[in-house]
Amino acid sequence: MDNFFKFEQIYKSKKSGARVGKIHTPHGTIDTPNFVGVGTNATLKALDSHTADSIDLQLMFCNTYHLILQPGSKTIAAAGGLHKFLNRNKPIITDSGGFQVFSLAYGSVKDELKSKGKKKLDGTVLKINEEGVTFRSYIDGTKILLTAESSVQAQKDLGADIIIPLDELPPYHIGQEALIESLHRTHRWEERSLNEHLKNRKNQAMYSVVHGGIDKQLRKQSCEFLSKLDFDGFAIGGSLGKTHDQMFDMLEFATPLIPEDKPIHLLGIGDLHSLENCIKYGIDTFDSSHPTKCARHGLIFTKNGNLKITRNSNREIFEPIDRTCPCITCQKFTIGYLHHLFKAKEPVAHTLATIHNVQFMVDLMADYRNKILNNEL
Repeated sequence: MDNFFKFEQIYKSKKSGARVGKIHTPHGTIDTPNFVGVGTNATLKALDSHTADSIDLQLMFCNTYHLILQPGSKTIAAAGGLHKFLNRNKPIITDSGGFQVFSLAYGSVKDELKSKGKKKLDGTVLKINEEGVTFRSYIDGTKILLTAESSVQAQKDLGADIIIPLDELPPYHIGQEALIESLHRTHRWEERSLNEHLKNRKNQAMYSVVHGGIDKQLRKQSCEFLSKLDFDGFAIGGSLGKTHDQMFDMLEFATPLIPEDKPIHLLGIGDLHSLENCIKYGIDTFDSSHPTKCARHGLIFTKNGNLKITRNSNREIFEPIDRTCPCITCQKFTIGYLHHLFKAKEPVAHTLATIHNVQFMVDLMADYRNKILNNEL
């Protein structure tokens, strides 16, 4: 492993598989376990990069698929890469684009956990073969071929600290033969992605993506195959099950099969219920749009449960959401004022709610790290 990227395990809980560590990257250190905010189009929705940095969101996830379509990876390269383009000083991770292609067609991992995933591809994905995936742009309908090599080249243009190889995201309902075929094709795509990456690392780390659905033997095969290759870390992807319990069962089985000296990222999961359980399996980072999406819908995270800000009972509560919270929303504004902004459909309502929810996640993960260090988790 090159010196520009390093994973340091600091402590492992005596109570569970949970661990505290540090991921060192060219743009700073990520304390683990940690929450990764999703900045789909090179920004967290309703939040500018300077504010996200001030909250100390240590890792941001940007979506290669969307950035290929708008403004284009070459445009971002001309700007000096993602960090300069969005003016962020802290680490960034990008996906391969494959996740978005398939999730737009089938539904997201979160949809599956709520039994809302689609069983068949819609018209977005046109063809999947050994070369890659051909899909139709949601912007103008243009046909685009995404290959292992072109995905890596795009991520080289973007210049994120951590990048992901091309993989297929089959849904929960896929048949066993198709799941096995998808797994082996994904492994071939990942190896091709790695080979393309190793031609010029550009101070970027690459995580493999472990697949296999909820089939434990396929997950084992995936861990064994990918562990033999020169990846810097591991992401857990693919279908994670139809229920949280299926996901927890699979993770409890799979995470011990991953080399302990590499960081583990769980793709697309970051709801509060999942976090508390998944941390116990030794997962280091979690990306999710859940906290920011909740904020835009007026669902505010608090230590006493979620607060639905638009309820009439909040109209005359002239107190902050949480007096102990350091975010500007809690320091400067009241629940009653936020209630008014949402009712009046003022755009700044989304910003103030998002600031608080992201700060809540940052503080929650710091609390989890302390609990691990104290063997409470």
